[in-house]
Amino acid sequence: MYQIERLLVGLDLSEMDSVLIKYTSHLAKIFQCDKIYFFHVTKSFELPDEIRKKYPDLLAPTDESISESIQKMVAIEWESEYECEKVIEVKEGNPSEQLLRWISIKEVDMLVMGRKKDLKGSGVLPGKIARVAQTSLMMVPEKAQFELKSMLVPVDFSKHSKLAMEQAISIAENDSLIKISALNVYTVPIGYHKTGKSYGEFAAIMKGHAANDFREFMKRNDFPTNIDCHFILDDDDSPADKVFGFAKMQNADIILMGSKGRTGIASILLGSITEKVINYGSEIPLMVVKEKGENMGFLKALLKL
Repeated sequence: MYQIERLLVGLDLSEMDSVLIKYTSHLAKIFQCDKIYFFHVTKSFELPDEIRKKYPDLLAPTDESISESIQKMVAIEWESEYECEKVIEVKEGNPSEQLLRWISIKEVDMLVMGRKKDLKGSGVLPGKIARVAQTSLMMVPEKAQFELKSMLVPVDFSKHSKLAMEQAISIAENDSLIKISALNVYTVPIGYHKTGKSYGEFAAIMKGHAANDFREFMKRNDFPTNIDCHFILDDDDSPADKVFGFAKMQNADIILMGSKGRTGIASILLGSITEKVINYGSEIPLMVVKEKGENMGFLKALLKL
């Protein structure tokens, strides 16, 4: 697991920015970050010709004026007592391309973005970025207020689950009051009836196998033995419902998931369950943990996905 030292916060000059800055101030303290980039991308600094002719005295926003505005907001909204270097970056162009480019240039360890529900904005960009960014991602709901007493880690016992669990354990190391819970969402395979057993009987078998796999997973990776795992049957192909439903029931303050892929280009994409969880409209912050520096070839093609 790599150290999270540099955060990049995607701002859009909306009400969401206030939430992100406050939340990031606490993330910076948890991870003991060295540097925070507050990043905004505008499509163009130029005013349309018709507007410019009709209102000749109207000044188009400049990168300097936008930077000054963001700087003032950061000064006001930074909530924790932790201090680190804060850098304002304002760029022109395509938001997805610029964000991914600067994540690479600045060697960012984690991207922090807002998850909108009622506020203005489609929320499409975070989902697209999540698919292809070669860095971990924190998605912060629009009504999030920072608290960290309980973390939920969905696990399928893969190396990607290992990354997420490692990150959760690292966060909790400095605060013994933070509770970590694991969750495994298991299924009954198609064709179970050929075994002569009922659906319920085979579900019990699958749960037993999952429990054994969890014990082996924890032992193999030398994880603490005091972390409990809960098992939920996904009987309607809606794993995101199960994850967030359980997280809400447990009053989890954050969900940490690993990004699941195979090799090469495929390894920077999300697994199907992680993808569904990211697109789920939830008020619980979500951290997607990725291996840093995955292969980013064919980036433009991936952005079209």
